[in-house]
Formats: sequence, C-alpha cells, structure tokens
Amino acid sequence: MENSKPENIEEINLSEVLQVRRDKLKNLQESGNDPYKISKYNVTHYSDEIKNNFEEFEGKQVCVAGRIMSKRIMGKASFMHLQDQNGRIQVYVKRDDVGVDDYKLFKTYDMGDIVGIEGFVFKTKTEEVSIHAEKIVLLSKSLQVLPEKYHGLKDIDLRYRQRYVDLIVNPEVKEAFLTRTKALKALRSYLDNLGFLEVETPILNTIAGGANARPFITHHNTLDIPMYLRIANELYLKRLIVGGFDKVYEMGRMFRNEGMDMKHNPEYTAIELYQAYADYKDMMEITENVISHMAEVATGSMKVNYQGTEIDFTPPWKRMTMEECVLEYAGVDFSKIDTDEDALAVARENGIEITPGMRRGEVINAFFEEFGEDKLIQPTFITHHPVEVSPLAKRNVEDPRRTDRFEAFANKWELANAFSELNDPIDQRGRFEDQERKRKLGDDEAFEMDEDFLNALEVGLPPTGGLGIGIDRVIMLLTDSPSIRDVLLFPTMKPIGKKDEENQGL
Repeated sequence: MENSKPENIEEINLSEVLQVRRDKLKNLQESGNDPYKISKYNVTHYSDEIKNNFEEFEGKQVCVAGRIMSKRIMGKASFMHLQDQNGRIQVYVKRDDVGVDDYKLFKTYDMGDIVGIEGFVFKTKTEEVSIHAEKIVLLSKSLQVLPEKYHGLKDIDLRYRQRYVDLIVNPEVKEAFLTRTKALKALRSYLDNLGFLEVETPILNTIAGGANARPFITHHNTLDIPMYLRIANELYLKRLIVGGFDKVYEMGRMFRNEGMDMKHNPEYTAIELYQAYADYKDMMEITENVISHMAEVATGSMKVNYQGTEIDFTPPWKRMTMEECVLEYAGVDFSKIDTDEDALAVARENGIEITPGMRRGEVINAFFEEFGEDKLIQPTFITHHPVEVSPLAKRNVEDPRRTDRFEAFANKWELANAFSELNDPIDQRGRFEDQERKRKLGDDEAFEMDEDFLNALEVGLPPTGGLGIGIDRVIMLLTDSPSIRDVLLFPTMKPIGKKDEENQGL
C-alpha cells in the first residue's frame, strides 16, 4: 500500500492543477476575455524565418502565434518561448509595453496555452533572436498539462494514442513526418515527369482481389451485399490500361485484416503504377531510380543509416533469381528438382512446413522465405518467382514454370513487387481457377474469380509492366524509424481496456 501513496498524491495534485486551469478559463470568460470567441489571428511570420534572417528582420514588426512552452516571470518583465509549426522563438514581455491589464492576464497564462504576439524583432544581451512583445492575446486555453519538458512524452503507447501531444513535445517526431512529405512529393514528381497520370480507384470493392491477403468485410445496406475494403488497387488500374491510359499510378491506403507488428498495420500506404508496352525490367529501373530519388530529396543522400546499418540505395541494385538465392543461402539447387514429389521431399528434409496441395513452385518460395529473405540487407531484386505464387504475372518465355516478376528487398524487408502483367485471358482464368482450388483447401487469402477483370483482358490488355511499392517501409528506412507506427500519424491501436492476446506488447 505504501508504494501506491505517491501515485495517489500525484493524481490528486494533477486533478487540482486541471481544476485550476478550468477556474482560470472561467475567470477569463467572466471578465470578457473568452479566448474561444476569437476566430482569427493574422500570422505574418514564423519562428524559423525570423531566426534565420535576423539582419532582415531586426527592428521589423511581426505577428506570430503558437504555444507557450516555457515562461519566466520577473516582476515587470518576463520571458517566454513560443512554439509554432516551424520551431521556437523567445518572446520578451514588458508590462509597460503591453499594458498593465494585459500583463496581469499574461502572468496567469499556462504552459500549453496558445497566444498571438505582435512586436518587433531584436537580440537579447545573450545574442538570442527574440520578439519584443507590444501586444499579446490568448487564442486558446490549454486545459490539459503537457508532459514535463525534461522527461517528455516517453510512454510509447501514449505517444501513438495522443499523437497531437507527441508532435508538440517531441520535435524529432514532426521531423520524421516532414521527411515523409518530402519523400512522397519526390515520388509523385518523379512519376509525373515520366508522363504518368495520377488516378483514383474504388476503396470499397465487391470482390477482394489484386493480392493474396485477408480483407476487411463490410455491408452495403441499400444493395444488401457484402463489400470489401481494398487489399490492392491492381485490377482497377489494369482496367485503365485496357481503356487506353498508357501510364497510370495511384497512391493511397490499402487494408489487410491481418496481424500487427513492427512492419504491419491494418491500413497502410502503397503506390501501384502501370505502364503499357513495358515489362518487369522497365519496372525494375523505375523502382531503383525512384526510391533512390526519394532518399536523396528527403535526406540529402542515397545512403541512409538505419538502426546502425548503412543502406545504400544508389542504382544499380543487386539482382538474383529466386532459385539462385535459394541455392546460395539454403544450398538446394531447384534446377535439378523437377517434380512436386521431389520438391516436397527436399522440403521435409529441411524442415519446411508442408501445406495442403503444395507444389514445386510453392516449395521454392517457402525455401526463399525461410533461408533467403533475412540475408538481403542491401537493396536487392529477387526475380523470376514461380507461377504458383504469382497469379497475375506473365510466364517467362524460356522457362514457363517461372514468371517475369521481381520483389525488391532492403534491410530484409520486401519494399516492392512488380512483374510483366499477365495479359492472356485464358491463362489468367486458369490462374484464378487455381486460386479457387487453394481457397477450397482452406487458403482464405487466395484470389476470388473476377469475371469483369477477365472480360477486360478479353477486350485486350497490351503488354504492360506493373509495380507496387510499400511506402511506409521505405519511409521507415529514410527516417530511421524502428516501427511502422513511427511513420503513421495515427496508427491502429487497441481500444484502452480491450484484451487482445495476439497483439500484447504492441
């Protein structure tokens, strides 16, 4: 019981502080100084431009607004630090300049309150660029207490739940999201300059297709049908290629009703792009060029440090077929294994899990996932996946058991997936039928038959290259972020008090 006493005292003290803030607000409102009645403030400048260009701003009148992050009351004059979207700047507040009444009000303001400051720019005796306030107005009263400045907001779970507080007290968090914005602008600009058209396709689908994943299911009341949040936008984008758009891309949220961990969130950002009359080799070139461009624009270099390891995105990236990777890291040569029976026998010898209906190509993929993926630290293209695990990719002409497909890896993670698109409607129907066979065997992530997409292929899809990039993982590498939640402003969280054994510790 003794250990709980300090916590109880702390809770009581916090409750008293919160009540004091509410009492201050009530007094302000009763005295005709209700901050919530102010609907606009004319901000002319931001902290960083003033501090970075002092010679230009010295003596100049400015209006700034932001949050009080520190305050020192020294009788008839005081100092405070104001934080706006671009940083912090010191403000000097003198009673004789702002007036007795406003100075009295200012002394009651709390850390976290949002104020507007009008004054002129100067330097203090310690050479700190500051604003000498001539007018000060309370724009919003903070009724909560910000985390103490020296300890900050350290609770990881609370940081993700209250991102708004995280952004206020942890400046490096805001920097990560500014880097994300720079990278996405660079990505769009790169594709726009290549002549790609940005489009939008449905998020609500009547068929969950375009990837092997478990969908979120909802219900449309008027039509009285189940609908699915998209797991990929691939099939719609290829319909646009059929319709005559030669280069299209869409970046947006995808949804997969699967596990959560440091690399997976139920909703995430991906980009898919498709180019008519191109193949997987063209997509490979775009992949290494656009990701290296994103890195250079967002961080200043094509080399980034991720958790102590340098990742070099400078093109060209290493290339290996999946079978070459398996041979190098597992010591199994599938060029000498032709039958499903022999492949399954080798799988059993090496401890690979056997699933119902498993065939040679699926065994190769399982070997790669078990022995190869975790060796791919530097950016690497793994090419020529088996047909069995590539239901939308074109077969390789020289070896029809393989496809003209690649996945891009870095830091052991898959960053991108691409292929020469399968445009043979008869072959595609057979692939869908094979996926249906897998569904009947219990694979609830297998594709559904999509008759309209098959009809589009029968109308005629030109030779096409397609590419999908997992944006969040790329941003994790560019910002040295250990979790996908660090690069999502509002990651999915368990409701407080909700038990979920599968996701304990997230």
